[in-house]
Amino acid sequence: MSAKGCTGLRTGRARTIAAGAALVAAFTAEGHHSIAAVYDSSRQQRLEAVVAEFQFVNPHPFLVVTVEEGGAEATWRLEMDNRFELAGVGMTEETLQPGDLVVVTGSLGRTEPRTLYIRQLDRPADGFRYEQVGSRPRVSNAR
Repeated sequence: MSAKGCTGLRTGRARTIAAGAALVAAFTAEGHHSIAAVYDSSRQQRLEAVVAEFQFVNPHPFLVVTVEEGGAEATWRLEMDNRFELAGVGMTEETLQPGDLVVVTGSLGRTEPRTLYIRQLDRPADGFRYEQVGSRPRVSNAR
């Protein structure tokens, strides 16, 4: 076989490998984990909390909040939909600030205590609402 023929085979093989890797990456990015595996949708919890920190990170932003439990302050970690979709509906790293009072409803963590997947978050001070509707987030502001 000529050198040109070997180069063509290597190029074709490299393209096939690259295409396969791109396909695997696409499936991995889409399904990095199942929310249902981590959170139990049959166990809903409502929290009145104060935002301590908003981490607008990939793959899923989360809130760290404080909640009064039995006269003491407890810290909860609340997960949201993926960052790309939140940005698509207008959320930024500035949307939720430390000190914001929020009312949150969501699915409790299956194994980790004080974890929640947010289904709805309201900020009464200005009427802001975040909702996870089906597989898509939505935000609104009553005022």
